[in-house]
Amino acid sequence: MRIVSLVPSVTDTLAVLGAGDAVVGVTDYCVCGAPPTARRVGGTKNPAVDEIVALAPDVVVANAEENRAADLDALRAAGLDVRVTYPKTVPDVAGLLVELAELIGADATSLVDELDAATADVGPRRPALQIAALTLIWRKPWMGLGPDTYADDLLQRCGLVNVLAGWQDRYPRLDPALVLAPEVILLPSEPYAFGENDLTAVHALLGPLPHRFVDGQLLTWHGHRTAQALRTFTALATAVADERDAGAASR
Repeated sequence: MRIVSLVPSVTDTLAVLGAGDAVVGVTDYCVCGAPPTARRVGGTKNPAVDEIVALAPDVVVANAEENRAADLDALRAAGLDVRVTYPKTVPDVAGLLVELAELIGADATSLVDELDAATADVGPRRPALQIAALTLIWRKPWMGLGPDTYADDLLQRCGLVNVLAGWQDRYPRLDPALVLAPEVILLPSEPYAFGENDLTAVHALLGPLPHRFVDGQLLTWHGHRTAQALRTFTALATAVADERDAGAASR
């Protein structure tokens, strides 16, 4: 099996499943799990179609959100088998794990079991948390995490209620005229790498609200990281809830 992965999280999960050198092509953004022998074939939005075709892969794994339809159509027109993934919820990830494992003749049972266990662990804790959260994903322009996304579903399951859940846009633009009242602002390390230098601007946009810097890969990379993400963000929600309750008790 020769695989080209156009999705960083897929490349990462294939490595954990034991794909090894079966992955012959990856994007420039596949920073985890790519074998050293794999050819870099460009970005997720601008892959080099001719180079991918030249690799003669048995299958190209893509994502409906990360990759452009025109590029995938061009690969299909060249006779390649293109598999498009699109997990939008945590439960969807189990199917993705099985699908990727089957590509390389591996067994995803342990990863699916881990995901099921993490889901069972965090589920009962969610009703007691319900922390209003705003997740920023970009600056210039300001953009936030909206509804109908994998990351939104993940955070909701961990007790972090998205204050943008009622919006139509999946990644809405924000401006200072908006009145938002989250209990915590989440600042991920990707796609925009938020850091301490951004806090003055964040507070100018939203006010001096509590914030947490979070791992962007845990937030958005669906696959083998999802189980850890469930536990990590539930722990974060619990910590914010404890601070909220302690503040209320002291007043």
